[in-house]
Amino acid sequence: AVIIILLIVLDIRYDIYEASAKTIDLFLTPATICYAIPLYRQLSILKKNYAVIVVSILSGCISNLFCIFAMYKIFNFDEKIYYSLLPKSVTTAIGMGLSEKIGGIATLTVSCIMITGLFGAVMAITLCRVLKIKNPIAIGLAVGTSSHAIGTTKMMECGEIEGSMSGLAIVISGLITVVLIPMFLKLNI
Repeated sequence: AVIIILLIVLDIRYDIYEASAKTIDLFLTPATICYAIPLYRQLSILKKNYAVIVVSILSGCISNLFCIFAMYKIFNFDEKIYYSLLPKSVTTAIGMGLSEKIGGIATLTVSCIMITGLFGAVMAITLCRVLKIKNPIAIGLAVGTSSHAIGTTKMMECGEIEGSMSGLAIVISGLITVVLIPMFLKLNI
């Protein structure tokens, strides 16, 4: 809503705004790939916990998609809005392309991705403290699955384990979301 108001007040054409969102995507993709370095350093933790890691990320992806579907039904969203929100918990590079392919509005998806990431980066540590979650693997996986690159940047500040698990979650949650979204599109019928 804030972006729409700014575009109207500042008299910025939508096609110009959309082109600028693609520039952000250009810079986010290489930054996301850089998360592989800490992950490589934590390879032993990854091997030791691979089943828990996959189940955790899968659970996060499924619960995210079900929440979006529930909101769509409860609030009677337009289908384009629903399609735009489905990829909100993946990194921008995946979310934009996915949104366009399924009939969503890519710029709305990018806005939701940014808001989700910022919320996770700001609130993740506090939520973990309140919920008494102390395991660095669990914290990293939760933030990476829900808050993608922006949240992962915050996890890098918390520790290498949190950051590497969060970076891994970005990749796996992106793949899982791409596989699961067609099922959630069929739920709409």
